[in-house]
Amino acid sequence: MQRDIYQKLLHWKSSSRRKPLLLKGARQVGKTYILKKFGEQEYANVAYLNFEEDPMLADFFEENLAPEKILRNLSLYLKNDIKPETHLIIFDEIQASNNALNSLKYFNEKANQYHVAAAGSLLGIRVSKPKSFPVGKVNFLNLYPLTFLEFLNAVGQSGLRALIEDTQEFKPYPQPFHRKLVDLLRTYYFVGGMPEAVRYFTDSNDFVGVRDIQKEILNAYLLDFAKHAPTQDIPKLSLIWESLPSQLARENKKFIFSAVKKTARSREYENALQWLQDSDLILRANAIKTARLPLTAYADRSIFKIYVLDVGLLGALAKISPDILVQGEKLFTEFKGAFVENYVAQQIMAHKETELYYWKSNGTAEIDFLCEHDNEIFPLEAKAGVNPRSKSLKFFAQRFKASILSRTNLLNLKHDGNIYNYPLYAISLFPQLSISVYHK
Repeated sequence: MQRDIYQKLLHWKSSSRRKPLLLKGARQVGKTYILKKFGEQEYANVAYLNFEEDPMLADFFEENLAPEKILRNLSLYLKNDIKPETHLIIFDEIQASNNALNSLKYFNEKANQYHVAAAGSLLGIRVSKPKSFPVGKVNFLNLYPLTFLEFLNAVGQSGLRALIEDTQEFKPYPQPFHRKLVDLLRTYYFVGGMPEAVRYFTDSNDFVGVRDIQKEILNAYLLDFAKHAPTQDIPKLSLIWESLPSQLARENKKFIFSAVKKTARSREYENALQWLQDSDLILRANAIKTARLPLTAYADRSIFKIYVLDVGLLGALAKISPDILVQGEKLFTEFKGAFVENYVAQQIMAHKETELYYWKSNGTAEIDFLCEHDNEIFPLEAKAGVNPRSKSLKFFAQRFKASILSRTNLLNLKHDGNIYNYPLYAISLFPQLSISVYHK
């Protein structure tokens, strides 16, 4: 399975500022797979060590963190010499050993000729109050569920991916390609981007089996709550997690604590909500009242929306039946467009790796996403179906003097004046394509 992060791994390997790598991401997004594949294809040998599967490995990091001694012990343990430059050392589930995590500092300072890549889930949780953390001594990469473009590769449609990526103008795609991409997008909404679900779908075309896999992933997350979260937060985590479909089904998708539990108050649940965010299971979009740079300075962090890390998992969490796939465009409009917003949030996060923001006036208008790029703010309206109306965009433009307005829906690629329409399947082009066309 091809992953776009592979090119970033190649850049890391050859970079003059290479340090030990820390690959972050939620459970089951493919961290182990991609590191092993990278090691097998780009190195002479791979020394793979998993601290959850083999807890005894942590003993090698208890008394002395000198890389020379660690490497000698690990070579003896693996019955294979670990060599610099040509071998890749993988520390998997490194969050299970704080000392192993801290050892990355010394690999950077004393043995950087060895290529070390570490992966971990719940790293944001485990290292929030660590004994020590290798600040400034590691490179970071984030891995997300497969994007729609990666999904196109997985289902044998790399030509359609190239069609999107090679786009330079706001001219409609030929209708046969447009219809095919909409059909594939509908499939992606159901299958999502979790690698196991995608792989099973490409092998079997069995949507019922895909849903079973997604349910298993959700159950694994619930077990993580019980295993890793503070005891007092476990019931709260489950309540928040299970409330997400109903939160997104509301017309106003702002997260409301009383929708989790009638008596819930933000101060009682904010730690649990932060736990979910730190574990990469949710995406949070903060409200902006004044669209000025930098957006983070004007965010109202008490008002926000919450999305699930993967649109396929959202469907499983909401118990959407596979039967919906044969009901035309219904999947796009289900939950009052909740799938559309969740999908767009997921794609923006994976492609841009940026904080998510939205703007809402006092009951007059709302812009679903704001993107900060090249010292400008670009509003994006995300809608289900083919409704081309853009009252909120025009109101935003008048209030904040925005010159480029964007929307995404099921319409083909086109622009009308300074309003640029991205098909949902081509949202990866936002906002760069409209910027380049506007300035021609």
